[in-house]
Amino acid sequence: MADDNGRKYAGGIPIRSREDLIQMAAAGKLAARLRRELGKRVRPGVTTMELNEFAEKYMNERGAYAAQKGYHGYPFAICAAVNDCVCHGMPDERTLLNGDLVTLDFVVELNGWMADTAWTYPVGQVSPAANRLRKAAYQAMVSGIVHARAGRTIGDIATAIGHVANAGSFGVVSQFGGHGIGRSMHEPPEVPYVGKAGTGRRLKEGMVITIEPMLTIGSPDVFIAEDGWTVLTAEGGLAAQFEHTVAITAEGPLILTK
Repeated sequence: MADDNGRKYAGGIPIRSREDLIQMAAAGKLAARLRRELGKRVRPGVTTMELNEFAEKYMNERGAYAAQKGYHGYPFAICAAVNDCVCHGMPDERTLLNGDLVTLDFVVELNGWMADTAWTYPVGQVSPAANRLRKAAYQAMVSGIVHARAGRTIGDIATAIGHVANAGSFGVVSQFGGHGIGRSMHEPPEVPYVGKAGTGRRLKEGMVITIEPMLTIGSPDVFIAEDGWTVLTAEGGLAAQFEHTVAITAEGPLILTK
């Protein structure tokens, strides 16, 4: 089905053309470069506000924009989640300490197209438990991406993520998940990470989604802080998250933010 402008949809979900994906891949490439540059700057003594300012300048100097800045009033170019913060952490002047985990999450908008990525970085030398969590969260993302294929379901992605988390006795946050992305930061479909194989939306060629599981040490239950944004683990356990923007293609999953 196509709308009056020729845009194609399947069950209300945008279907991207090969030309669209080229545009999104350009945004994704810029996001990946920024992600690497931020990783070089994560160290004890730096503040998340300094990382935020670097990220916004980096995007703007390359003709891109921080898509999440101003989204529902969010004031920053990146989200910075430290230790027990799961997601949507707001940059501030707090100094990162040796042993911290920090997840930096951001959306690049380039020529009207968006790409979303997140990465959990170790600050200095982290504990073995924190390192195991990071590795599991990364592997959960990779396992989810493997199942991002035409004909598979969103439940298949959730099941693959759950297998990785269960093997390490980690929790999977169910209140927040992935989403479609393209011209807007959040588009259908929703991509929950707790579910059953063979259930949920069936994926079709041309869909673009984010795969961004959030794993925790201890309970995956969360609450939102008084600022209305910061999501924290209920028990104070560490959290980690990795995210790529992924296109469903005839050849298989195409990572746009690699």
